[in-house]
Amino acid sequence: MSDSSHIAETYPESHYAVIFTSKRLDDSGVEYERAAERMIQLAAEQDGFLGVDSVRDRDRIGITVSYWRDAAAVRAWHDVAEHRNVQEIGRRLWYTEFAVRVCRVERSYSSVLPDTPESSG
Repeated sequence: MSDSSHIAETYPESHYAVIFTSKRLDDSGVEYERAAERMIQLAAEQDGFLGVDSVRDRDRIGITVSYWRDAAAVRAWHDVAEHRNVQEIGRRLWYTEFAVRVCRVERSYSSVLPDTPESSG
């Protein structure tokens, strides 16, 4: 599941990242995909949301990093009722394990390199 066409996004010098690492069950399927898409859509509607990166490997281990303007925006996202409901469903039906880490990003930088298949596109 990839959510943006470029990972080289520019965010404010200082911001927050919420790192959600999980291992999915084999049979979490279509309902999971719908819920994941909805959570990205819902997050994007929240004040303070900056962006998201998400990957999952063939062993069903995934990492989703959402980026937020400040700690208050992270707390507000955590408290959104629909988000909390999907978290509970995930605990019961979709994951064998997961971890959430909230980090303050002090500095970030990125670049899209010339003459690569992605940039010549």
